[in-house]
Amino acid sequence: MSDLMKLTLAGARDALRAGETTAVELTEASLAAVAASKPLNAFVHDTSEIARSQAKAADARIQAGDAPDMCGLPIGMKDLFCTKGVATQAASAILDGFKPEYESTVSQKLFDAGAVMVGKLNMDEFAMGSSNETSVYGNAVNPWKVDEHDLTPGGSSGGSAAAVAAETCLAATGTDTGGSIRQPAAFTGITGIKPTYGRCSRWGIVAFASSLDQAGPITKDVRDAAIMLEAMCGFDAKDSTSMNLPVPNFEAALTGDIRGKTIGIPKEYRVEGMPEALETLWSEGRQMLRDAGAIVKDISLPHTKYALPAYYVIAPAEASSNLARYDGVRFGHRAKLEAGDGITEMYEKTRAEGFGAEVQRRVMVGTYVLSAGFYDAYYNRARRVRALIKKDFDDVFATGVDAILTPSTPSAAFGLGEMADADPVQMYLFDVFTVTVNLAGLPGISVPAGLDSKGLPLGLQLIGRPWEEGDLLNTAFALENALGFNAKPNQWWR
Repeated sequence: MSDLMKLTLAGARDALRAGETTAVELTEASLAAVAASKPLNAFVHDTSEIARSQAKAADARIQAGDAPDMCGLPIGMKDLFCTKGVATQAASAILDGFKPEYESTVSQKLFDAGAVMVGKLNMDEFAMGSSNETSVYGNAVNPWKVDEHDLTPGGSSGGSAAAVAAETCLAATGTDTGGSIRQPAAFTGITGIKPTYGRCSRWGIVAFASSLDQAGPITKDVRDAAIMLEAMCGFDAKDSTSMNLPVPNFEAALTGDIRGKTIGIPKEYRVEGMPEALETLWSEGRQMLRDAGAIVKDISLPHTKYALPAYYVIAPAEASSNLARYDGVRFGHRAKLEAGDGITEMYEKTRAEGFGAEVQRRVMVGTYVLSAGFYDAYYNRARRVRALIKKDFDDVFATGVDAILTPSTPSAAFGLGEMADADPVQMYLFDVFTVTVNLAGLPGISVPAGLDSKGLPLGLQLIGRPWEEGDLLNTAFALENALGFNAKPNQWWR
């Protein structure tokens, strides 16, 4: 079978079951595509030998008739997931040389399901960024291009999105703290879902902001998102925030029938300066859902305007606490000390050398808002705003709204380096449509909707009720079918 990397997860699964290809052949095709994609800088740690071993084992399971849906399918793993015996750096110099002696729960679930890991993927350092420009490995590059200038694939899961969009692997893991799955998916013309907080275990994922972080899949389409998400979910006693709920068959929920469903359109998401193409796609998306039999109505989420400031207090506060453990004592980088240096100098020098500028900025902001004189003025106030944002969603869902339709991002992908000298807040504004979902702990999915005036992909986001990922995926499936997006980037990197 030719063009194996053009297959979806579902297509490859079916081809494996039909004997049209093997896991070994799929894996070799993926590894060849990875090798040819070096200009994208999406893959940062080679796991080809592990992949070949996993592929052989997968073929044996398939032949024995013991093959879960993900069995034999080549995927990429974001560098935030601890993988036993494999470098896991969170794209930071401070974790240089760290090889965990344990496996994250999510990666273990995928491996138990027979998935094949073809490499570890680039990302923003400690998942702090919206452009994949804070990585110690250098920038990941968007496969989409309109001129000679490289574009961001989004962040923090930029390597994951670039790898899937470039068809180097069939899917990839991502994490989403403020939009880090959905924004890269939108920038690269693919699909990404953040499940309800607590649906996927956080154990073994390097922490950024523990009350916001959630793992999810980045895939080519909604069906693939359903297949991979099911494999990633499940209760984990090692994660105190993991919910002990049954995991539905998400793929079985994809009927495309949304007749009678109510879709809310929040007036607060109509922001100044939104590109005309995005406004048009949003309007078309509303009409498509109506045509599919859904009821579409305007809603209000009045505290949305406070979401970004609340997020950029809470997330750095949690980051400053989580990153305190990186001190040069137990693992990772340790600065070289001079005669007379003590433990304080070791901490200071190690953290100054090990953390990049964006991580340092957020740790300092977080430490400031948690300090004695400012804790109530900033952190506690942000927590109260967060509760109001969650209540906005609860109130809307209580009126019978099943899902909420918004843009995924305020615009298409911007150029790498374009915001290097800008106020950091300009970069943070790219999270404006996504952070509310994390603050409220809700599931959200981005699906590719169309192209802007330059020919770059734009996405639409659907936000669902907590724990109802199946219903959300089905609504996204109906929207995806109506939109009919099938554009691909030119393979300029080959």
